[in-house]
Amino acid sequence: MPRRPVAFDDYGTAVPQIILSSSDSDFVDQLIPVLKDAAHSNRTPALVHRFGRYAEEREADIERIGLTKHEEFLDSVSRLQHVREGTVSLTGEILKLNQSIQASTEKLAEQKGALVNTKAVRQNIADASSALTDSLKILHAVNHAHDLVRRKNYYSALKSLEDLQNEHLVPILQNRYATQHRLADVIQKSIPASQKAISEAVMSDLNTWLFRIRETSQFLGEVSFYHTEMRRTRQRKRVEEDSFVGKFKLNSSIELVCDESEEFDVLDNEELQVDFTPLFEALHIHDALGQSERFRAEYSTTRRQQKDLLIPTSVELLSEDESSLSSLLEGIAGFAIIEKATTRRAPQLRPAADVEELWESMCTAAINLTTKALNDVNNAEVILKIKTFISLFIQTMEGWGYSVSTLDAFLLKLFDKYAELLKRRFSEDFQEIVFTDDYMPMAINTLEEYEKVVSVSWFSHEKTAEELTFPCVLPFSQMYPLCCIDIRNFLNQFYFFSDDHFQHPDSLDELLTEKVCKSLVERLSSQYLGQIVQILINLEHFEIACQELEQLLIRARSSTSAGGPLKLNATEEFRNNKKTAEKRIFELVNSKIDDLVDTAEYDWTPSTTATEPSNYMQTLTRYLSNIMNSTLLGLPREIKELIYFDALSHAGNKILALPLSADVKHINAHGVSALAQDVQYLTEFVDSLENGQMLRENLDELQQTVNLIQSDNQDEFFDISTRNKKYGRVDAHNGLKLLEKLTPVTQAPTKSAPLSNFSSRFGMMK
Repeated sequence: MPRRPVAFDDYGTAVPQIILSSSDSDFVDQLIPVLKDAAHSNRTPALVHRFGRYAEEREADIERIGLTKHEEFLDSVSRLQHVREGTVSLTGEILKLNQSIQASTEKLAEQKGALVNTKAVRQNIADASSALTDSLKILHAVNHAHDLVRRKNYYSALKSLEDLQNEHLVPILQNRYATQHRLADVIQKSIPASQKAISEAVMSDLNTWLFRIRETSQFLGEVSFYHTEMRRTRQRKRVEEDSFVGKFKLNSSIELVCDESEEFDVLDNEELQVDFTPLFEALHIHDALGQSERFRAEYSTTRRQQKDLLIPTSVELLSEDESSLSSLLEGIAGFAIIEKATTRRAPQLRPAADVEELWESMCTAAINLTTKALNDVNNAEVILKIKTFISLFIQTMEGWGYSVSTLDAFLLKLFDKYAELLKRRFSEDFQEIVFTDDYMPMAINTLEEYEKVVSVSWFSHEKTAEELTFPCVLPFSQMYPLCCIDIRNFLNQFYFFSDDHFQHPDSLDELLTEKVCKSLVERLSSQYLGQIVQILINLEHFEIACQELEQLLIRARSSTSAGGPLKLNATEEFRNNKKTAEKRIFELVNSKIDDLVDTAEYDWTPSTTATEPSNYMQTLTRYLSNIMNSTLLGLPREIKELIYFDALSHAGNKILALPLSADVKHINAHGVSALAQDVQYLTEFVDSLENGQMLRENLDELQQTVNLIQSDNQDEFFDISTRNKKYGRVDAHNGLKLLEKLTPVTQAPTKSAPLSNFSSRFGMMK
């Protein structure tokens, strides 16, 4: 636009400034604005008047100066004349210029109007161009987003749509009068469809990835199994080099540290690479779309469906290639490894409970299929192969942090099946050995035979092999070494099942308890004391064998198994049934003693004194001596002493019961003498035995009772202090009864006098 002329309120100050300009150019520069203002405001006469007035003032100044300085005045007049001439000429030019300015001002006004119209058109064109540019930017952004989708840059495409909304569409839509409003509205409405297309494209890629993952699951499981087997091998080698490492099982912290140098990633190696990018991209995209919950639910559903496709309808355990079960376990392992890997990389994708639930369901399905197929398996070797697959599976998945308790429980059932097949094989041998044994000490004729027996059984003789003379007799019967042979064979078969992961001695325990111990106990019903004694000796040696077996099992227990004591229930069973056998021996010995004592024929009121011990007493001592030196000879010393202790105690009580019998009404001194003679005979026999002094204590009550009824001063029994010293073991009631039965040899028996006398004294004593 042209510059607007400067407005002057009064030319009184402008004219002197123009006249006094330092140069012509400055003069013109100052004169032109004044002329334009005069022409524009129609004040030209005022300007001319001001110039004229200025000239008059200067003339008056000149005249005044001329009067004082004539010469200078004349010069000034001359110069002023020239100036006046110039002023007149300039005035003419100003008038012409004013006319020209007026003409140009009208033309300028016309041009200004045209310019205003032109500016409006240009503004419209600029606005249209700007709108078109913005529309092109919007369309370019839309096309760029779709191009990113085609190039599978889904998140970039989603971000591009978001930027399109924030930078372009939202500002335009907020301005209802914007020219791009309609276009922005159409594109805004199309964005959800574009986002849905991105979501579908991402899910399509994810489904493709899931399909590939399902196809590679079995191979992934196979690679992981191979890696676990290599770790097993390295661990066994380390155990051979350092026994301390054997205390730590596979997947323990120590084993993992030792194996760090052999680090292997089953998800990224030379044979297999699993790229999780499609999954993470899908998760990221749906999170950006606010559809995380829906995506997680769809992903979970898809994985469950794939899990169902992984499980077959049946497995074949008897096929020669043995691939059915191994393929199933490899597939489950690969599937579970992918699940655990995704959970570790994207914890928000799957709850840990869902992953564990899938794992448990797959394990349960595999166990059910295997259990069903086990019904047709009757070969222990097949069970071993099944166990090998499952054990490898357990150790592999345990390393990924999965719970294997369900599989461990199944191994127990599998072992039960294996043990059952083994027990069928060995139980018949055990039963035949037990029932065909002669229950006699085993005779050994040569050193070779002795060494064979010792090598297969848990037996250590007091003497070395060089000190023995042959033939010799071992304390146990031949069933013991034969059973030991079968036990060792069974253990060998048993440890084919045991390995780095599994230990379970229950089946051996059951065989020893049910097939050996129980069978021996059943034969304790025999009436033959020698057989019972031999059974007791065998039980003693089987107890020792079980203790040795416990130590053997502990030493043979694998390095990765839990430490601590290992106890066989059979040990306790043999120990407890030794007591049963001992009781049975007590029963037989005491029964024999009862029979012998029952043959006693005492005449409690004889007229003469007996000169010899009774026949039953002589037979009784002879019997006790014989069984000690023959039948019970092979028993341990403590057991023999215990049997003797019990037998003597029983014999003493049985003999004491003879005069206390209700059938015996009276006893005279000769009858007491006969009893005392028998008791003395028995006491002397006991004194002659080893540890006789200790065994004699069992006869103290009998001896003191006889001393009481033989005493001349029976009143001592009713004096507490004396009775405690001399008759401390005598039962008060029994002593009273015997004293009441005493009668003089020459006096006819009466009942009232002694009874009332002793009764009264007994009352005082109490």
